[in-house]
Amino acid sequence: MDSRDKRLFLLIPPEEIHHLVERIAEEIRRDFEGKEPVFVGVLKGAFVFLSDLVRTLEIPLEIDFIQASSYGKRDVPSKDVVITRDITVDIKGRDVIVVEDIVDTGGTVRKVLEHLEKKEPSSLKLCSFLVRGEPGVRIDYCGKVIGGGFVVGYGLDYKERYRELKGVYIIEKGDTGK
Repeated sequence: MDSRDKRLFLLIPPEEIHHLVERIAEEIRRDFEGKEPVFVGVLKGAFVFLSDLVRTLEIPLEIDFIQASSYGKRDVPSKDVVITRDITVDIKGRDVIVVEDIVDTGGTVRKVLEHLEKKEPSSLKLCSFLVRGEPGVRIDYCGKVIGGGFVVGYGLDYKERYRELKGVYIIEKGDTGK
């Protein structure tokens, strides 16, 4: 971190992230033994978590990505969620695990799940590294439930900044401008 980032407070250190990823991978390995699921990462935030997760799994799998926009350059999610990039893998009759960085209000992931359900997968599960509050959607695999505060690092961003941080940090209000 450089001097501009002095208002970041560590929430989840890299060592804890590693343990959370291992625990989730073990749960998925157990549930998908003998199967070859398709992992659908929700861009952009989930790419770091998805990368660590699939390398830890050590099972046959496919990976694809979907991109949905609800935040953009805003501080809070919009009610209008738009799929801006669709998957390219045919998931009809396949086991699919949607991978998110954080589920907060649940609006974005609900739109993604509805969109993918129309493609007729045999099963559709949700895996989220972080969960906040009561998102109103079933989360099958969860890394950690967190409280309030805007979080960055480990793929999570604030206006496209801070994704590269190895830990997860809470960003202090007032340090959210450029």
